[in-house]
Order: sequence, then structure tokens, then C-alpha cells
Amino acid sequence: MDYDPFSPAIAENPYPTYRWLRDNAPVYRSPVHGFYALSRHDDVVAALLDHDTFLTSHGTTLEGIEQGFDTLLTTDPPEHEWNRRILARRFSVARVQELESRIRAVAADLLDAARAGGRIDLVQDFSAQLPLTIIADLLALPADQRERVHELCFLLLDRGPDDTPGVRPAASVAAGEELATLFLTLVAQRRAEPGDDLISLLVHAPIVDDTGGERFLDDRQLLGRLIELTFAGHETVKKLVSTGAVRLAANPDARRELVADPGLIPGAVEEMLRIDPPAQYTGRWTSRAVEMHGTVIPADSRVVLLLGSACHDERVHPDPEAFDIRRQIGRQLGFGYGIHLCVGAAFARLEARIAFAELLARFPDYQIDHAGVVRTYSSNQPGLKRLPLVLAPA
Repeated sequence: MDYDPFSPAIAENPYPTYRWLRDNAPVYRSPVHGFYALSRHDDVVAALLDHDTFLTSHGTTLEGIEQGFDTLLTTDPPEHEWNRRILARRFSVARVQELESRIRAVAADLLDAARAGGRIDLVQDFSAQLPLTIIADLLALPADQRERVHELCFLLLDRGPDDTPGVRPAASVAAGEELATLFLTLVAQRRAEPGDDLISLLVHAPIVDDTGGERFLDDRQLLGRLIELTFAGHETVKKLVSTGAVRLAANPDARRELVADPGLIPGAVEEMLRIDPPAQYTGRWTSRAVEMHGTVIPADSRVVLLLGSACHDERVHPDPEAFDIRRQIGRQLGFGYGIHLCVGAAFARLEARIAFAELLARFPDYQIDHAGVVRTYSSNQPGLKRLPLVLAPA
């Protein structure tokens, strides 16, 4: 069996292929694209923790979405730690909890607006809009630019089933260029007139290295951080909430349990992260040759760490294809692991928990209009572009 992350069939259901890889080719080499892939849970975790051997500075996606951007995810130690400190406190669990009332109010407004019509596109009108509104608040994005930023983030990632594998479509490249212009304009404004927002923080907070030396992010680094924050700040939650809603519709007993006891929602969100992680893989680059399971991965090789497969590894998760909202997951890989664990993980968890609490309180018996479902394709973040729901108010 071949594993081609650009295949529409893989985007729609990769898990049977992942199981074959785990059982038959735990160190797989793509005959077409040339990368290596690790699929077993323990191997993926070991690579995520070995940041001296498995580097991120050569990029983490096969399409090269991050090319030209200096992001946290594509920065190796020690620079990674120096840069991460700027944002870590802003996205601590305690700081994130301060946003709960605002997140809940936005979620309620979006859902209540759909009540009269009896329908909602859960992706376009809720799971994308909720996190976009909150991250836009934190960045103090001008109101007239917010929807365009959402459109550009979508275009940056969107792939069609007929697009050339491994090549960014022209629309993706153009979206990146437009985002760059937009954010650099805001950077110049906040450099001259700082405020109490994340852009101003990044512009004016110095990076302090291990020797105590200080410097400030340049425009290229600022651009990378802002695109990373905006993209990850709403694309992750958009996918998590939409795929979670599909899982609940397919598991009505679990949905009834959550309606009856909303206290189970945090555990359900963890299971959603496990069974459908927002990123199916994260890419690395080997700094030296590595031997695993009798296969040598040469130095200077692209390695794909299959988070989606690791989360379904029956060696760690019994009956991994079952959606179990009471599952004790242990090590969660849905937001990555190790030094590159998503800096906004607590933020995304809170948004997802509130999203499902508000959705199920209002529309516990929503139904999916399957005729209107539209998928989007990428090698590591496939998901849903349209998810129309028929709403039955509580």
C-alpha cells in the first residue's frame, strides 16, 4: 500500500492506510515524493522530543506553506526558546481564562443569529468566525480587514483534488503576499503608535538570549509570527469544531450524554483532538542519519511525523477508531508535543469547549445536510469548507 498525503482519498479517510503503515512499514519512504514517514506513536513522540536530530528549520509542510515566513514552528533551539518566551505568558492558561466571557458572548451571538433561519453553515458562520473574532481582538485588527484576513488564511491552505501535488497553487501564493502587505502595514503603524495588543507586544518586546543580549524582531520575523498566530489561531479551532460536530452527529449516544452533562465536554474535546487531530502530520529534517526498525534514514532527509497515525495507534489507544468521550488519553498529540507544542493550545481548548457547550445547549438535535458538505484538501490539514446544519432548537 502506498501513502500519498496529496491523495483526495487519504484526505477523506487516512486511517486504514495509517494502520497498514504502522503494521508493515513503520519507517516508510514515499517512492513518489521522497520523504520518510514515521507512523507509530512511540516513534513519533521520540522524534518530536529529539529536536537536535529532527529539525523544523527546513519547513514542516510538504507544500512549503511556510516558505518565506520566519515562524516559531520553523525555528530550532536555542532561538526557538528565546522567541517563544514573548508569547508564552500571553497564552498561559490563566491569561486565556480571562477571555472566557468574551468567547462565550461571541459564540452565543453567532448561534442566536442562525436560530430564525433554522440553518447554519457551521464552518463559514461559526467555527471559523468564533476564533477569528477572538484572535482579531487580540491583534486589534481593524474591523474592515477581519473578513479579508479569514479569506486569505483559507486561500493560503486550500487545495483542490486536482491541484499539482507538492506545489502551492497561485491563489495560495497570492494570498500569502497580500497577508504580508496587510500585516507589515499594521506593524509600521504599531511601531509608531503602540497599543495593548499582540502586534504591539511583538514589535516592542525584546528577545533576550542566553547571554542576556537583547534585540528586537525584524519585519520578516514579525510577519512570520503574525501569520502563524492568525492562521493557527483560527484554522485549528475551525477544523476541530467542524470535525467534532460531525463525530457527534455520527455518535448520537455520545451527543446525548454531552447534552445531559456538559461537564463531559472537556473530555470530549480531547477525544476529538485525538481521533481527528487538526494537523495530520508535522514535517522535520534530519541533521544526521538515523536507524529505526532496520531502516536507515539518511542525513538531510525530509521526515513526516504522522500525528494522525500516532493518535490512532492501537499499541497506545485501545479500539482507536471508536469515538469515546470518556477515554483516558494520557499523552495528547493533537496539538503537537515537545518544544513545538502549540503555544495557543489552552486558547484553542477553551474556544472549542465553549463552542460545543453553546451549540449543544441551543441545538442538541442538529442534523447535517450531507448534500451540501464540501471538503478542502491539503497534505496535512484536510477538513471541511462547508458543513450545513439543519437546526432543531432545544
